[in-house]
This record gives sequence, C-alpha cells and structure tokens, in this order.
Amino acid sequence: MAVNSAQHAASASRFSRPLLVRASLDILPLSVSVVPWGILCGALALQVGLSPLQAQLMSLLVFAGAAQLSASTLIGAGTPLLPILGSTFVITSQHFLYGFTFRREVIGLPLRWRAGLAFFLTDEMFAVALKDRERQGVFNPAYALVAGVVFYLFWNLATLVGIAAGQYIQGLEQLGLDFAIAATFIAMTIPAMKSVPMVAATLVSGGLAVITKHWFAEVYIIISSLAGMLVGYLLQRARD
Repeated sequence: MAVNSAQHAASASRFSRPLLVRASLDILPLSVSVVPWGILCGALALQVGLSPLQAQLMSLLVFAGAAQLSASTLIGAGTPLLPILGSTFVITSQHFLYGFTFRREVIGLPLRWRAGLAFFLTDEMFAVALKDRERQGVFNPAYALVAGVVFYLFWNLATLVGIAAGQYIQGLEQLGLDFAIAATFIAMTIPAMKSVPMVAATLVSGGLAVITKHWFAEVYIIISSLAGMLVGYLLQRARD
C-alpha cells in the first residue's frame, strides 16, 4: 500500500500549466488573508530591535507566522535563545502530524522533493493539499509544492511591506492586524468540519483553550490541542 501510494505520488510529480493555475488559485484566498499577518510580523520584528535584513530573513528562513510573532516578542523581552527555540518547537509541532498524514505518499520521492515539500509545508499548504487529495483521490506533490511556493511569496512580500512601513509608521502593531491570524485559521477549519470527530475535536480544543488560559497561560494551547486530538481520535476509532 505504501509503495503504491509513493508510486502514484511520483507519477503525479509533474508540472503543467493547468496544475500551476489550479494550485495558485486554490491557495490564493489563504495567501491574501495572511497579508496583514505578514505585515505585522515585519513591523514587530523592527520594533523589538531586529534590522530590516534580519526581519526579512525570519520570513525567508523560519517561514512560520505564529512562531515568528512569538520569537519577536521573546527577543524584545530579552529572552535567551533556548526558550525561544523551545517555544518555536512547540508552536510548530503540528507539522509532525502534517508530515505523518502524507508520509506514505512521499516516502518514495527523491530527497529534493521531500526537502522542498517539508520546507514549504504550512497550515495553509496542508489544508489545500489535503483538499486536493480528497478531490483527486491521490496526493499530488507538484500541486502541493506550487501552492507552498505561492504562499511563501505572498508571506515574504507581506513581511517586506511591514518592514518598509514599520520604518516610517509607528504603532503598526496596534492597528489590529493580528485579526488575520484568527480569520485564516477559521477559513481553514470550518470547511474541514464534515464529521462528528472533527467537530468534537474542534469544539473541545476551542472550549478548553478558553477555560484553561487563565490558569495555564504558558501551556494552555498544548493542553487544549492534545485534548482535542485525543477526543477526535477516540471518536474516529469508535466509528471505525
């Protein structure tokens, strides 16, 4: 089964104009929705003392919005490197789950393909690639890579705008641009809520996050996420 999936993925690793257009259009709404988020990341990086080059390199190399915002905040507070790395690891740990989801279908691909897909893997790329797999019946690495690259370009251009604006406009971080974070994840989550396990996992995670934030401010996201995944897993097992 794993070999067949990898063979299907390998045969789909071809670029064509229709694929380029389809992947670009599919990721476009999510790319546009994170523009305010990227602007905020660029401006905030300057506010905490990073140079314009360092701020842009965060988006070019780290390429993780929530982790970049967290890291910028910690840098501004004078936090040592190890806690910053730990925070980044926790915030981006969902990528392990994303990788496991497509593991059987990409394991047979050449290293350059796996490395490219891993680098451009984001919540947004995962969402559109998973939806495309549902439509086509097979994971298409070329589609996923195009979607990831388009999103990467939008993210870095948004960061560049934030860096440029942040040098001349004070208080950009107070304009409410972080609304894009919630809006983006709502846009990705709602369409995926098609089953009882998915709905239950979402409600448990969200509800528990609200309840536990006051008492466990530093780890409430981890607690609520794990609880939601556990509930969803148990309900899915019960249905199977």
